[in-house]
Amino acid sequence: MTVTVRFAPSPTGHIHIGNSRPALYNWLFARKSGGRFILRFDDTDLVRSKQEYVESIERDLRWLGIDPDRIERQSERVANYDAAAQRLKDAGLLYPCYETPDELERRRSRQRALGRPPVYDRAALKLTDDERAALEAEGRKPHWRFLLPNHEGNPFETQRTEVAWTDLCRGEQAVDLASMSDPVLIRADGTYLYTFTSIVDDIDMGVTHIIRGEDHVSNTGVQIAIFEALGAKAPVFGHHNLLTTREGEGLSKRKGALSIASLRESGLEAMAVASLAVLTGTSQSVEPVPAMDALVEKFDLASVSKSAAKFDPEELRNLNARLVHELPFEAVKDRLAGLGIDAGPEFWETVRGNCETVDDARTYWQVVAGPVEGRIDEEDRDFVARARDFFPEGEVTRETWGAWTGALKAETGRKGRGLFMPLRRVLTGMDHGPDMKDLLPLIGRQNILDRLP
Repeated sequence: MTVTVRFAPSPTGHIHIGNSRPALYNWLFARKSGGRFILRFDDTDLVRSKQEYVESIERDLRWLGIDPDRIERQSERVANYDAAAQRLKDAGLLYPCYETPDELERRRSRQRALGRPPVYDRAALKLTDDERAALEAEGRKPHWRFLLPNHEGNPFETQRTEVAWTDLCRGEQAVDLASMSDPVLIRADGTYLYTFTSIVDDIDMGVTHIIRGEDHVSNTGVQIAIFEALGAKAPVFGHHNLLTTREGEGLSKRKGALSIASLRESGLEAMAVASLAVLTGTSQSVEPVPAMDALVEKFDLASVSKSAAKFDPEELRNLNARLVHELPFEAVKDRLAGLGIDAGPEFWETVRGNCETVDDARTYWQVVAGPVEGRIDEEDRDFVARARDFFPEGEVTRETWGAWTGALKAETGRKGRGLFMPLRRVLTGMDHGPDMKDLLPLIGRQNILDRLP
């Protein structure tokens, strides 16, 4: 059996770091198992689904390192859903209902008032052919519900019916079908709900494992029943915890600042995002993993916690900085050139320890190439003016800074911050940055002299 998993986003917006978690979990699981990863767009909502979001999602996944083995679109598979729905209708497992949303809500309210669970009472099953015809003559169109197998012949006498499975993340799980309403699989306008289309697709595409958020746990029992009604064995399920904000709020497409596109555009590394999305909320330490192959080796669904995984943007920035500090010049050479930085390995090795993102290198390139608006405090003006006279002759090397400051210390008696800071400020315009002994050779003699008063 070839392990086959899928990620099935709805192209109605940009994916965010929360969406990336199931995408990455499925991709890593497939790669670790030598299996296949299917990207399947839930685009049956023709009003809200947009091609621009399809392209955006593909672009974001590939940036993260997820390269699908197969791409499908549900909008192109309606005939498959029609055929599967007819099979359930023929078997008496999909039945028409004519209640309006308001009527259903009033019925649920009455049940709650009587202390009963708001479960659909299957009243539509009692309708005669003449009653259904009369309702349709009024202009009502039916929605279709799946008859849950929670009875022994009489659907109006339900009994406890547990559907159990061994969850890859949560261990032994069970859901009682008697506590649930028959799910609607076809809307009154004839469109299919994702619950149904995803099951048909999973069967047709040979999906063996479904890894998704824990908010779907309660749906699993119903879905297993539908798999079996269609003559298929249900896949293995795994329900991981969800990423939330630091305050515990759920993430959504409306939180644009957390979209993968915005994180990419802010200069973050894909592996910083992937590392945080995968490792947060597990028993493993959250650390920057340099490459997807290494993350595949580290990935373990059994390590996923049952409590929420809180996403901290500051932690993401920290992970990113740690990754950037270790990036070799060859890994960033083209990106530096794209930023207008015409520099060799010495520049990157000097500045990378002070960069939170690769884009931050532009700040230090400005320091090296100029122009720089140096800063001189009034009490340092005479000291900086004298510094020019003590600047060593000859080639500027890593030893130049020590020789220069040593001579100035002997001449002026200054030491520590009072000796170093005025020179850093006048040459770089900054209070912090790379070690000056490494920075001076990059700035060069002429720029140094030009910046001294």
